[in-house]
Amino acid sequence: DILDGDIRAVGDHGSGLEQPLPGIGPLAGPALAQNDSVAEKPFVAGGSIELWLDAGDFTVKPSSDNRIRVELPGKTSSIELTANGNRGKVVLRDTPRTGFKAIIEVPKQSDLMIRMYAGDLSIIGITGNKDVESTAGDMRIDVGQSSDYASVDASVSVGDLSGGPFGGPTGEFISKQLTWKGKGKYKLRASLKYGDLKLE
Repeated sequence: DILDGDIRAVGDHGSGLEQPLPGIGPLAGPALAQNDSVAEKPFVAGGSIELWLDAGDFTVKPSSDNRIRVELPGKTSSIELTANGNRGKVVLRDTPRTGFKAIIEVPKQSDLMIRMYAGDLSIIGITGNKDVESTAGDMRIDVGQSSDYASVDASVSVGDLSGGPFGGPTGEFISKQLTWKGKGKYKLRASLKYGDLKLE
């Protein structure tokens, strides 16, 4: 079983989650690395990474090498990190309900799928496809050059939406949406129920 404060980086066959977040498949296998504040594994540039995040404030930014690295404020939550070829997954659960902050580093060239319960999320300097959903909080995404994108779909149910280089949204305070098409190769999808979403 995974206990509060347990940090594990596991290999191709993972370790089981007794009560996974919705949509998170089972992981199985022994822990390969463990300490109080950092979980990390070698990865590849251009891979796909899933981040399943409980409540907290998260910053996702490029790693200095081709690794997935999660820095936590001590033994405050449980995490599982897996890497298999060009696919990686981080599952973070049982976070404190107040004051929790974590930094997640991934290769600069990565496709991201993020499902977050609540809190503030910043994605900085990552090039690739992005599919991001959160229930509540503020979301800030550094999009880089608009010419890199083929499509952008962003929405906020209640709150503010700033489209940055992709222009302004449609709608009022309730249910703002932004749809944009371009000639690049990446897709960006961002959905937030309650809070402010900023593309910059």
